[in-house]
Amino acid sequence: MAAVMGSTLTEPIKIRVDRKVFPAVGERDEQLVLSNVAFEVEPRSFLVLTGPSGCGKSTLLNIVAGLDTDYEGAIDLGPGKDRMTYIFQSPRLLPWRTVYDNILLALPDGDPRVANIPAMLARVGLTEAANAYPERLSLGMQRRASLARGFILEPDILLMDEPFVSLDDPTAQSLRQLLIELWNSHPTTVIFVTHDRAEAVQLGTRILRLAPGRASVVQDARVRLTPAERLDRAVVLAEQTRIFAAA
Repeated sequence: MAAVMGSTLTEPIKIRVDRKVFPAVGERDEQLVLSNVAFEVEPRSFLVLTGPSGCGKSTLLNIVAGLDTDYEGAIDLGPGKDRMTYIFQSPRLLPWRTVYDNILLALPDGDPRVANIPAMLARVGLTEAANAYPERLSLGMQRRASLARGFILEPDILLMDEPFVSLDDPTAQSLRQLLIELWNSHPTTVIFVTHDRAEAVQLGTRILRLAPGRASVVQDARVRLTPAERLDRAVVLAEQTRIFAAA
């Protein structure tokens, strides 16, 4: 596999959402989702947005991605906006394309990174499934393919919305370990959404916790773990307790 370069971003991403509401529908009143949310994301950091369902995590991620423009505020991604990848909860693989072709479709015609696809498939453990169609794969394997498709682009910014939700614990843990390995080899700027506190601590270098009803960030914590410690369950749980003790 050709050498994989890290993110080229040198300036932080600047995110400011002054107000985001869901409009009134039928008998349901207007709902304030986000209010006075402002923070910066340092280049090549792994920021996790966490909190219970309904606190605005995915809404905030969609605003950063430009998928939701109905808000008050400003998002400054700098040059990273041109090299941004979004990995959704659903792998979103085209069912009529093989695993290899699903990854190939992410690259422009003639892109030299096509030569990296076999090695990337090997990295995510899908070499033997390269010519298989998504319906023949388990959900865990489909999500491995989704990770490969995201990293083959060598993005400056990688957005991830609960990509390991609904998986059994061993499969989810193997994918978290794979993500850590991929991020260490290609240190891009990541914004990752999860409601799982242990997952937040294991993956993130920084955690922002949102709370329903507050519509804003209620905790901003730094994670103090080395790459090796992130694979030690006991150490991760101890760090989780330290960070969320007052939550």
